[in-house]
Formats: sequence, structure tokens, C-alpha cells
Amino acid sequence: MVDLPHGEQPFAGVMNPSVADSTPVKPSIVSPPPGAPNVVVVLLDDVGFGAPSTFGGPVPTPALDRIAGAGLRYNQFHTTALCSPTRAALLTGRNHHSAHMGTICEVAYGFPGYDSVIPRSTATIAEVLRMNGYSTGLFGKAHFTPTWETGPAGPFDHWPTGLGFERFYGFLGGDTSQYEPALYDQTTPVQPHLGRDDYHLTEDLADQAIGWIRRQKTAAPEKPFFMYFAPGATHSPHQVWSEWSDMFAGQFDDGWDALRERIYAKQIEMGIIPSDARLTPRPDQVPAWADYDERYRPVARRLMEVYAGFLAHTDAQIGRVVDAIEQLGQWDNTLFIYVTGDNGASAEGTVHGAWSSPAFQNGLPEDPELLLEHIDDFGTERCENHYNVGWAWALDSPFQWMKQVASHFGGTRNGMALSWPRGITTAGEQRSQFHHVIDIVPTILDATGIEMPERVNGFEQKPIEGVSMQYSFDDADADERHTTQYFEIFGNRAVYHEGWVAACFHGRVPWIRTGSNPFGDNERWELYHIKDDFSQGVDLAAQYPEKLAELQAVFDAEARKYNVYPLSDATFARALPANRPSLFGDRTTATFYADHVRIPETSTVSFTSTSFELRAQLQIPAGGAQGVVICLGGKMAGWSLYLLDGVPTFTYNYLGHEITTVAADRKLTEGQVNLGVSFDYDGGGLGMGGMLSLSVNDAVVASGRIERTVPFRFSMSGETLDVGVDTGSLVVPYGHEFRFTGRIDKIDATVSPRPADLVAALAQSEVRAALASQ
Repeated sequence: MVDLPHGEQPFAGVMNPSVADSTPVKPSIVSPPPGAPNVVVVLLDDVGFGAPSTFGGPVPTPALDRIAGAGLRYNQFHTTALCSPTRAALLTGRNHHSAHMGTICEVAYGFPGYDSVIPRSTATIAEVLRMNGYSTGLFGKAHFTPTWETGPAGPFDHWPTGLGFERFYGFLGGDTSQYEPALYDQTTPVQPHLGRDDYHLTEDLADQAIGWIRRQKTAAPEKPFFMYFAPGATHSPHQVWSEWSDMFAGQFDDGWDALRERIYAKQIEMGIIPSDARLTPRPDQVPAWADYDERYRPVARRLMEVYAGFLAHTDAQIGRVVDAIEQLGQWDNTLFIYVTGDNGASAEGTVHGAWSSPAFQNGLPEDPELLLEHIDDFGTERCENHYNVGWAWALDSPFQWMKQVASHFGGTRNGMALSWPRGITTAGEQRSQFHHVIDIVPTILDATGIEMPERVNGFEQKPIEGVSMQYSFDDADADERHTTQYFEIFGNRAVYHEGWVAACFHGRVPWIRTGSNPFGDNERWELYHIKDDFSQGVDLAAQYPEKLAELQAVFDAEARKYNVYPLSDATFARALPANRPSLFGDRTTATFYADHVRIPETSTVSFTSTSFELRAQLQIPAGGAQGVVICLGGKMAGWSLYLLDGVPTFTYNYLGHEITTVAADRKLTEGQVNLGVSFDYDGGGLGMGGMLSLSVNDAVVASGRIERTVPFRFSMSGETLDVGVDTGSLVVPYGHEFRFTGRIDKIDATVSPRPADLVAALAQSEVRAALASQ
């Protein structure tokens, strides 16, 4: 039986009273098998199969070209159709439900396939390699930590540092700003963007990864490394320097229908897809470009230009990592796996696109007139933009649907290339065997010569559920070994079996956050013979009902085997806070101190759609004070209590659209001061307004009305509650160093309990926010 960690070895020397009569033995160092390669896994975010030029797309991706040219390009590689599930499957080699990640962490609920707690029985590849002598590092997006464990109290078992990564530099949630990110160095919050106007997260991640590799190779030249590089790109917000987006000016003027046709033609020309592959038609739910309002076409074009620049910029940073490995003389023995997305392109940006991420995350699509007014903001730190659904459909060419739709390849097929000069002799070729993200772990184990242990840290391990892809490295015609694979996300489901696919699109389109459909006889299953129909273009269900029934039975067997049941699209039920543990519980009061910085919204009382009070005990020095007392959120949504030139001021930021400020008419005087805020919520539903008043030593000094409030969540991008400073992006443009210059003894916060009907409405809103953060 192979156990990890390796057992302690008995002392093999000699011990006597005299050292002269004794023989020492140096402690041994655990090392992997001789010649084991370095391993790099790159996972991009929300990239359609047809976006990168390597797979026929409009965005030049020279780094991906380089990997494909030095190794192999796979055109039938699959993900789960959603973020957290793909990441858990990639790192464990087990199906996403086996790894308890059948959904994203934000809407986890209490069934084994869906609770978001990666079990000890599915040890990550990082843990296995680390215990076999590898250095391990994760740079970028994690999004596999249960939400109730993301606060400062931990526990940290399911943070990257608890799951086998010795080095972690990145973020925990579904997305973050590229200019003002909510980052952690190990488990400590950091703000590397402070004082810099040249900061970009993807560039920083590449810098950190390169520095880590260089230090590692200098300190331990013979020790291989495993690096998981997972930038937030190209998830929204789509943010990139204008010189990158401007390169694409005018290239998308003819719209998404024409773009999809061009991609398809290029894919045929390049041999990415078979010459007889069909270009599947546009769904009725996606508007035709010809029918799209000409007034808003400039907005749509610019949103796509920014996205293209974002993807090109991301690939360039990966190219820098490749250069660094080559400069160290490590390239020939590095297995480099480049997966262009954790799912298909995202259609979550609504029909018209988005300027403010919190707007669509709270289920509040923006007026396209607002986007037109703010067109110059796209790609900058002034907004958190996302493109139109039509572009997502185009970038998934030639397949049906997009992210979240696990029934069709538009949601699950992503381009993948890998290289390993020492281990692959057929450079530059394409492979068309069916593979899935769970195949990455067994491929790594095969290449490194490391056996999957039967026990890790005392826990018996589930068998690896993927297959190694190494059999295909030198044989384009090898029979595929991954012959059966199920898919399921939010009730959208399918099964691949021996060249056939049975698929069921359950009904809810990704950009509509609410609604539920019954399961059963009302659902329509489709049948495709993938051997002859690369793109799922011809439904054969009516022609071969017995074959369809056979595959439905295969799905049922796989679903029972891997904890897929119970099927549910009842996102209302998944969202109820009672379905997830909480270290904070149902408390309606909290006391904050100056130590409270970067506190997630989910780790404290909720300040949305309710009345609340703040009571801050402050010490004002001679000459007065200024700075942030307490704030929550960021520039796209939030509120802040601060002193501006000594004057108590409260600003409420509604989705970046409306800014309301209530301020006193005089400064606070020296000494102890009780500064208060009272917000009297109107009630009657979500996101209503209310009256806000400021008080000094219990005397009201200012009041004003806030007409509309954020319904559910101020931020899904890592913005937090802070005391004495505003981290991340700023609720108010007072500057990143607008620290409180007095002393904060404590701040007591109280929120009013919500009525039952409002709790239900909040749960629905929570779903909308969570789905938009994937």
C-alpha cells in the first residue's frame, strides 16, 4: 500500500556513549523519480472554444500557439461548464460531484455532491506531488474554498495552502479587479497596487510566478516544481490597458453573427474541426446582430474589443512565464498544459452588456443608455464591464450554447494544448480523442512516474476517475480511453458514451438569474453521434429512440455513482443561508475594531435591504482628524463613513450609478466622540430606500434620503468591510491612503431582523449574485 506522507525511516547509523564510536546518518530528502519533469498547468477563465487564434479565433494567442507547436493541440477536451466544479475536478482527478463541487461555492448546499467541501479522500495533485518531493505553487484564482471558511478566522484547511500548495498568491472568489484586486499572499491580505498607476493583476501574477520559479531553481536545481497558473482573466471585469484593446478597433464592427461565421470558416481552414462539421444555428434567445438596435452597437463593439485585448494580454503574460522557464534551461523537461477556459464563453453579461458587475450580479440589468454614456470607461478601473450575450455565443463557435449549459459543447468544450519536448516526439500535431479535465491528474502522475497513493494523511483515497492522456502523445490514431463521461450543472446535463452524446438542456438561459423548470417527462432529450457530428448539429433522438434510452440509462448509472443526485435547478433552495454553515451565525450585532480589515461580507452582519445602526467610539487628536472610519464595498457599490477635513460624512454608492452623501456642517472637536449612523429602511421589498442620519454624541447633526439601495450583495469581486482604511477599490475617490488619523476604540453595528418574505426575496437575489460571480 502506498501511503503519504512517507513513513519515518528507522535510524540506520550507530549510537554509543562516545561520538568516536558512533556513526551519524544524514536525514534523507524525499525526491521524485529521477528525471521527473516540472509541471505547469495554466487554466484561463470564461474563454470560448473559438476565441483563441490557435483554435481559429479572432484573438492572437502566440503563447498558446507556441505550446501547440512544440507539443499537441487537443480539439475534444472538456470542462464541467462552470468555474469551481472545473477547478476541483482539475486538481483532484475526480468528477466534480465526487469532489463535492457540483456547483460554485456561493450556492453550495447540503448534499455530498454539492456541499463545496473537497473531501480528504480526494487529495489534490498538489498534495501528492508535494509529498513526493515537488515544490508546489498556485498563482491566481482559487475559488474552491467554502464561503464560510474565507474569513480571517479560517479554518484554512481548504485554502490553497491547506490543499498542498506551499506557495499561494492570488484570490479566493470568483472574480476580482485587475487594477485593485483583493489578493492574499498565503493567508495574509496584501495590496500590491497601492501607489502604482501601472499595476495589472495578470502581470503581477506572472511576475510572482517567474520569481518563484527562479528562486526555487537556484535553491534546489534538481527539485522539480508544480505550478498552477490560474489568472482571473478572462472572467469579468474585462479590464486591460487601452493599447491592447485598441489593437482590435473596428475588427468586430459587423457583429456577432458575422464573427461566428468567420471563426467557423477559419476553424475549417486550419483543420481545427472536420470539414463536414456543422455551424450550429443561433438560439432564439440570442438576438441577431441585424435586429440589434443600431444606437447601442458602438457599445457592443467596444465591449468585444476590450475583451479581445484582455485575452491577448493574458496570453502574453503566459508567454513571459514560458520564456522564464526556457531561460532557466528547464523547458525540455517541463510538461506544460494550457487549458483555455474553465468553461465556455460567459453569457452572464446580459443582452446589452454591463458597466457595473454588481448591477448584473444583483439581477439589475443596466439601461443601455448608461452604457453608451460610459463607453470610454470600458476596460479601465472606472468600471467592471462584461460583454453582450451575442459575443459569448459567437466565441463558442461552432457549438451550441455557452457557460453554465453542461448539456452542450458550447458550455463544456475548451481548447487545450500541451508540450513536453522530452516526452513528446510528434510536435505540432492535433489530437481528437475525447478527454476531460479529470484526465489532467492521471496524465501528470503518468509523466512523473508517481503512483497515486491509496492513503493520504491517513485518509483512504477514492480512485482517480480520469485517464492518462499519455497514450495519445505519439499516436494520433490511438483508440480513445475516456469512453464515458457525464456532465451536469443546474439540471443541464448530458452523457458521452462510446461516440454518442445524449443531452438535455433544462431550460434556464445563463443571463436570466431566476426561474425553475420541472424535471421529468416534460424535458426534451437530444441525441448526437459525435463520431459523425463534431458540433452536435444533428439531433437523432427521434431516429434512434432505443439508443437515446440506452444513454439515458448510462447517465443515471453515472449520476448514482458520482453523487450527481438529487438533480435540482431550485437555486432558491441552494441559496438559502441556512443551507451552509456560518461561523458568524444569525447574529444581528457585531463589534469592529481597527484590526478589522478585509472582512468578507459573508463573515459579518448583512447591511443590505434592512435598517442598521453604527456607533463608533473615536478619539480625536488636537487639530482634528480625517480618514475612513468604516466602509463596505468598493467603487461599484458600497458605503463609507469617514471624516473629510474633520467633518463627519457618509456616502452611499448605488452600483456606481447614484452617489448620495450626507455630511455634518462642522468638524469633530478634540477628545472622545461617539459618531453614529442610523439608516431607517423603507421596507416593502429588496433594494428600497430610506432615511439616513448622522449623530455626534447622540445628537443628530445631519440627515438625508437614500432613494435606492443595493438589494443583496455589494460585491462579488472581493470588496470587503474595512475599519480605519478602504482597501481594494474605493467607495469614494478619497485616495488609497485615506487612513483614519485619530484612534478608533470600537464600532458597534446593529442590523434589524428581516421579515420572512424579505428573507425569501433575499435568497433569490443571493442566487442571482452568486451565479454572476462564477
